[in-house]
Amino acid sequence: MSAPNKSYDPVEVEALKPEEIARRRDEALAAIAAAGDLEALREVKVAHTGDRSPLALANREIGALPPHAKADAGKRVGQARGQVNQALKARQEELEAERDARVLVEEAVDVTLPYDRTPAGARHPITTLSERIEDVFVAMGYEVAEGPEVEAEWFNFDALNFPPDHPAREMQDTFFVQGAEEGETSGVVLRTHTSPVQIRSMIDRKPPIYVICPGRTFRTDELDATHTPVFHQVELLAIDEGLTMADLKGTLDHMVRALFGEGMSTRLRPNFFPFTEPSAEMDMLCYVCRGESVGNPDRPCRTCSSEGWIELGGCGMVNPRVLIACGLDPEKYSGFAFGFGIERMLMFRHNVEDMRDMVEGDVRFTRPFGMEI
Repeated sequence: MSAPNKSYDPVEVEALKPEEIARRRDEALAAIAAAGDLEALREVKVAHTGDRSPLALANREIGALPPHAKADAGKRVGQARGQVNQALKARQEELEAERDARVLVEEAVDVTLPYDRTPAGARHPITTLSERIEDVFVAMGYEVAEGPEVEAEWFNFDALNFPPDHPAREMQDTFFVQGAEEGETSGVVLRTHTSPVQIRSMIDRKPPIYVICPGRTFRTDELDATHTPVFHQVELLAIDEGLTMADLKGTLDHMVRALFGEGMSTRLRPNFFPFTEPSAEMDMLCYVCRGESVGNPDRPCRTCSSEGWIELGGCGMVNPRVLIACGLDPEKYSGFAFGFGIERMLMFRHNVEDMRDMVEGDVRFTRPFGMEI
């Protein structure tokens, strides 16, 4: 009996032929060289070295060969796969170097430029001006007093000597939160001025009382160039022994000089308010023409209409009825009060022509005022 013929190969695998392996290798090397970026190279790597790539499938066919043929086929496939992997590594290093060089150019940082590119913010000028006014009076020895915005009608009207039939107590002028309960004569309103804070200050404090009352107030006005239903006021109250209108006049003169500069002065014109007696309207000298436009057609002033004075607010001596309502003796104590709108003051100081600009929230309005604190 003769021995087996070991040179005989019963299996002929197409994928393992030398020329086929060389062709698959060359295709992979060409695809690697053609990859233009790392993403394309990743796709080439999957296609030519992955589990379903031609060389990987050819490597699986080695198991079908006779033992004496496996070594030669394995060597050919292994060399081809090694060449492909080396080419992949080299091409990846080239593309990473190109990417890094490009990033250095495209994403370069100029360290000489300002580091803070965020636009500067701005405080609202109403807040800034209100605090500046507070500073003027705090420096004179006044305290800042605050109170609720939703106020009892007694504090808002009755204690301030507003009669029950006063027009200000009608719904067309005041926001009512709650009407009077049965058997009562007073309801709840959104405060129409900061005067209720003065009433609370006289009830809670003992004379002498020197307070300034800034805050937000509400009236049923339409929003237009000169009116707004929500606005800000600053009111002043001084209660002590022996206070007169002369003290009020001196205080007002100091205020306008502190806010508008030296040389400013005020004048008082008789008027009527329920909570002061005597009462007056306070005018300040025009801060633009300083009165020089009066009777001078060659130098007209648009700010004061060449009148020389600008109306600022109401003032007067605290009505004795108000003192009595707060439990103070009008025979012993006297006082003066003054109030004005901050929006109106802002329009004067900065030539703001439309009050709606103050409430619309446009940063182009607030930014020019800066971050003053």
